[in-house]
Amino acid sequence: MKKSTVLFIFLAIIIILLAVFNLLAGSVDIPASDVFRILTGQFGGKESWRFIILESRLPQTLAALLSGSALAASGLLLQTAFRNPLAGPDVFGINSGASLGVAIVMFATGGSMSAMLFTATGFMAILLASFAGAIGVSALILFLSTLVRSNVLLLIIGLMVGYVASSAVSLLNFFATEDGVRRYVLWGMGNFGGLSLTHLPLFSATILLSLLGSFALVKPLNAMLLGVNYAESLGINTRRTRNILLIVTGLLTAIVTAFCGPISFIGLAVPHIARLIFATDNHRLLLPGTLLSGSAVTLLCNLLCTFPGIAGILPINSITPLLGAPVIIYVLLKLGAKSNG
Repeated sequence: MKKSTVLFIFLAIIIILLAVFNLLAGSVDIPASDVFRILTGQFGGKESWRFIILESRLPQTLAALLSGSALAASGLLLQTAFRNPLAGPDVFGINSGASLGVAIVMFATGGSMSAMLFTATGFMAILLASFAGAIGVSALILFLSTLVRSNVLLLIIGLMVGYVASSAVSLLNFFATEDGVRRYVLWGMGNFGGLSLTHLPLFSATILLSLLGSFALVKPLNAMLLGVNYAESLGINTRRTRNILLIVTGLLTAIVTAFCGPISFIGLAVPHIARLIFATDNHRLLLPGTLLSGSAVTLLCNLLCTFPGIAGILPINSITPLLGAPVIIYVLLKLGAKSNG
């Protein structure tokens, strides 16, 4: 059996175990046998237990699993296309755009938004504003990519767009009420618990279709590893590839941020973890490996958020830097050693 096959099986087992632990962990102790009966529709006990599993823990577990794959895939695609190990959804300001959309709804409109005959309030308003902000920034970067050929310049432009969005959020924060600031801060910390079974089909379908689109980029991305000129000599339209990539990563990041808030470090650190595990840059192995690694890492982070003895659930962004930052420091030290050598 090939080493890569063994690694895929190992990661799949890890994901299954972490998913089970996520279903079992929580402030209410529900026996594993009852969790299984609830999931299979054979449970006749407490209705509150059924509600906790089906309306809280199951959607939260699936949200963590899919979000990890989505953000990890976005990070890998951006790092490869722009040949920068520190590229990620945060760098292009996509998360900042989503945050700006939410800030406008929370601070400027009092938690509601209207468009002609359509009106949304509460969670739906925040969801739509976040998605609109992320897609808006993605569309802007996509438009600018038609004017700028240099990947480095486009990265810098993405950073500047993110800074502008963050500055606008800071201004809105300054003039906001105390309650508005508190709600925004809680949203900005990230949480997989905001996804319900009602919204799960839309969330899952968008992510799965976008991930299928990412697999269509495997061949051109492998060619671009050897340089843009080499890829173009093989007949690959690198600009079109970059535009498709921005659309895919924009959708993946937007849908995750809209439902779960801006999740940090997953898109940046997980691709490097996958490279260390699989020891390859071949995207035929690296992309699926990154998806599985992203799901495993995010499920682990979500599990740590519900660690026994903690009152309530910790925000996801209080855990992800603890796992992601050491990986990035290791990568930077490795790059520094190579440049000195």
